[in-house]
Amino acid sequence: MAAAPQSTTPTPRRHLALVEPDARAGWGALRAELHARCADEDLAELWAGLKLAERKALAASAGLEARDALRGIADMPPAGREAIRAAIGRMSRYAQRLGQRLQGESPSRALAANARRALAEGDTASALHWLSLIEAGAQ
Repeated sequence: MAAAPQSTTPTPRRHLALVEPDARAGWGALRAELHARCADEDLAELWAGLKLAERKALAASAGLEARDALRGIADMPPAGREAIRAAIGRMSRYAQRLGQRLQGESPSRALAANARRALAEGDTASALHWLSLIEAGAQ
């Protein structure tokens, strides 16, 4: 018994790179960044760009000796590198909190707005009152 001929239509072969976007977009860059971080290349670059006084502050925050600020990252033991990285993280978080606090609404701004409103209305006695409160808070 002979097999019936099957009608096959050729399926078009697509080149994936041309037709479909790569589902791993950005993966290579991320992988390279992680490898660089494991090798402390990012830390070495940051460390090399710091002034000596900044290095000393980081070394002190990391619990290292002041002379460690003169050394390169490659010359430090892994524990010292991790301490430097942790100190940078702490200082960065502190700077972010400080920046957020400075961005927030301060009581002096509200008092100054009241003083401006009083001046616009021609009420100098009220404006002087609001200005005195601002001055008292500044001391």
